[in-house]
Amino acid sequence: MLATLMPLFDEDMAVKAYSVFAQRENYFMDPFHGASGRLDNATRIEGFEIVESMGLETLSDDKEVFIPVGNASIYADIASQSSEPHEKIVLLIDRNVKPENDYVSRVKELKDQGYKFAVRKIRPHEFGDYRDILNLMDYVLLDHRKVDMKKAQSNFRKIYPNLKICAVNVNTKEEFDALKEVGGFSFYEGDFFRMPVNTGDTEIAPLKATYVELLKVVNNPDFDLTDAADIIGTDTALVVSLLEMVNHWSRNSDITSVRHAAAMLGQKELKKWINTAVTKELCADKPSEITRLSLIRAKFAENLAPAFEMAPQSSELFLMGLFSVLDIILDRPMEEALESVSVSKQISDALLSDSGQFSEVLDFFKAYEVASWQEVSRIMVLKDFSMDWIYRAYLESLQWYRDLITLPVGKKR
Repeated sequence: MLATLMPLFDEDMAVKAYSVFAQRENYFMDPFHGASGRLDNATRIEGFEIVESMGLETLSDDKEVFIPVGNASIYADIASQSSEPHEKIVLLIDRNVKPENDYVSRVKELKDQGYKFAVRKIRPHEFGDYRDILNLMDYVLLDHRKVDMKKAQSNFRKIYPNLKICAVNVNTKEEFDALKEVGGFSFYEGDFFRMPVNTGDTEIAPLKATYVELLKVVNNPDFDLTDAADIIGTDTALVVSLLEMVNHWSRNSDITSVRHAAAMLGQKELKKWINTAVTKELCADKPSEITRLSLIRAKFAENLAPAFEMAPQSSELFLMGLFSVLDIILDRPMEEALESVSVSKQISDALLSDSGQFSEVLDFFKAYEVASWQEVSRIMVLKDFSMDWIYRAYLESLQWYRDLITLPVGKKR
């Protein structure tokens, strides 16, 4: 199975929910599976494993998660597949769940159990036919490129006043701003939040400049532990986080010096901790999804290293994933952002020109995170990757992120 998470934002670009995008099979490996085997194991709903592994409080601050169900899996014993509160689960259906009595009755039954519902991919000319289904929905997801959103919003308000509208495939900041002008949408989904910065007319804030200086120090070959420790010592939050982590690891409550803590970690572990902790701090004034994106990309890239026969470069791949949104974090073009820190030529080649060996990993995790399953499947066939292994590598990245944001950086459960 393959699965990834798509964020849903409000007008303030705060993540309010996630939608799970999943695919059960690699159709490049079995092109006939879609015709002959799609209903195999149909009662298993992809996506619940992610919810169970992560917990809703990690996924979306205890908000809702949209889980797709099909015209067969809607009849599954859904309660047995997730221990999360029913009211936090939004079952996402599409036009394959027909406006027929059996389906309408099943939706009513699940709503009586406390589940919410959303519908997508209904064409405008089908809205009337799906009235019985729409009457039971909590959300409708509309592609703003295919629907007159202003007109649709006006019609839905009259006919379905309690139905919340979500604008999807919002892939540029301009589209997001235009839809905000229309107003009245509950959620926005798309790539608009991760658009690269192309101009460099923004000065780096003083606090960020300190963090960037620290990144530059630790990403130089054979950096001096003392220099790094002295810069850490200028930021209270980093000092507290470092001492908490090292004391937990060593179980030695006598470590109170930043230099002592840095020496205890050693160069390799201190470098990884600083890059992770500082990136989190640099993302503090950005949408929370930027932090999640950066950190999960980092761990996923590291986990992918053996599959791409780059295990010795796993630490560098971690850094590439971490810095893959550095332009957004620093509000500068990527070339200028990378000049602010010290990275290897392999990392800069991948991030600046999508070239070099590391670009293969970069392209793969970017395709995976947006559920470009055709491209992911193509690469898996060419590289002879196990789909289950790739999925586990992604799931482990989510679990690592969960532990990272619920515990001091670097501390282990």
